[in-house]
Amino acid sequence: MGLGISAKTLDAALGDVTPHERVIELDRSQPEFNLTFDEYLAKFISDWRRQTGIKMMAEHSEILDKVSKKYGVQKRFLVTFWGLETSYGRYLGSFNVPRSLATLAYDGRRSAYFRKELLNALRIIEDGHIAAADMKGSWAGAMGQSQFMPSSFLNYAVDWNGDGRRDIWATKPDVFASAANYLKKAGWRDDITWGRKVRIPGDLVIKGMGATKLSESKTWLKLPAWQSAGVRSADGGALPERPLKARLVMPDGVGGPAYLVYSNYESILRWNRSNYYALAIGHLSDSLR
Repeated sequence: MGLGISAKTLDAALGDVTPHERVIELDRSQPEFNLTFDEYLAKFISDWRRQTGIKMMAEHSEILDKVSKKYGVQKRFLVTFWGLETSYGRYLGSFNVPRSLATLAYDGRRSAYFRKELLNALRIIEDGHIAAADMKGSWAGAMGQSQFMPSSFLNYAVDWNGDGRRDIWATKPDVFASAANYLKKAGWRDDITWGRKVRIPGDLVIKGMGATKLSESKTWLKLPAWQSAGVRSADGGALPERPLKARLVMPDGVGGPAYLVYSNYESILRWNRSNYYALAIGHLSDSLR
């Protein structure tokens, strides 16, 4: 084939593959995103996710401590990503990844992207990390307990236990190390958190910009500058005195909740470009402190 993919791998992954109609249906009928932020939080940050996250932190504390120390990512965040992506490994997706990717490559809407991901999936099978029949994931090809696309797997997945396989499906040390490696390479810092909920004054103006413009323009200012402009912590107290750079995020616009977010928030957005998702990571991680 010229790409280092053997006939054996091709046959195992795509030998009798046919388009998966359900995948095409799901790709074409993705629902319009019409939840408010509060509705999104209520849906994804349940009491069960909080309580289970606390249990998982305790249950896997030894390996989490080691991974956290090596990669510089706080363990509560590793557990939070795990919890939001697959409910702590309970729901990995039931779609055969090569078949889903072949379907999406064939269907045409984003065929170039999915063709690349299909080739990446074949490389993963070729390298012996998982058998084609066991490569399960979401309808769009996100795989394992960390829900990595094949390209993310090749770039970030880690064989923590040294068995020669990067197993993000069933080996939790590999799952945690892979997520930590991703975040580290996305610029994560373990000396700061993600951000904080704040109160903003109704007449907030900085550099001639009101709250909406400050948020939309992603203007970064140090915390003392936000403090001087009247921004306060959610409980009404002063902001931290550290000269950390922060920007304002208002997921539902003026009148809704407001947050000052730090550079780690940008690392979360590298994982998933949604503000709702990134703020949900923040909320759940705070509850696991």
